[in-house]
Amino acid sequence: MTIDLHPNIDENLVQILEEVADPEIPVLTVMDMGVIREAVARDGVVYIKLTPTYSGCPAMDVISDDLTAAFKKHGMEARVELVLAPAWTTDWMSEAGKRKMEAYGIAPPLEETADKDALLGNARIVKCTNCGSTNTRLLSQFGSTACKALFQCDDCQEPFDYFKCLK
Repeated sequence: MTIDLHPNIDENLVQILEEVADPEIPVLTVMDMGVIREAVARDGVVYIKLTPTYSGCPAMDVISDDLTAAFKKHGMEARVELVLAPAWTTDWMSEAGKRKMEAYGIAPPLEETADKDALLGNARIVKCTNCGSTNTRLLSQFGSTACKALFQCDDCQEPFDYFKCLK
């Protein structure tokens, strides 16, 4: 199945969607994360389809409420529907979002094979967000949230989160 990386989003709604931050990574918007699959205005109501990054992601309720509030602030009613299929993938994240994530201190996801090598300890390829070294190692399969792993840099000794690749 081919996934449309440019979902059905009315261009005149993008600015409002970009006001809504991911509550777990506040430097990223829902557009950076690629969790908005559809946002269309019909008969005075904005209909939004939202896909969670992980099944059971606790941020979805907050994001849904924040989307509703953002559109209300602009005088629009929004109805948010959670959509589980197709499942979200890190491929849906914007490149700008990945750069913001790294600047914030979370290593962005690698491609699938590299991700597995890094998480299994077979390769030192996750770049430290503090000093840029790839002389890093996995400390824990889970970081501050289930979608992240905890790494440490052996050069600068700083711990940091790595956002896991999902396909």
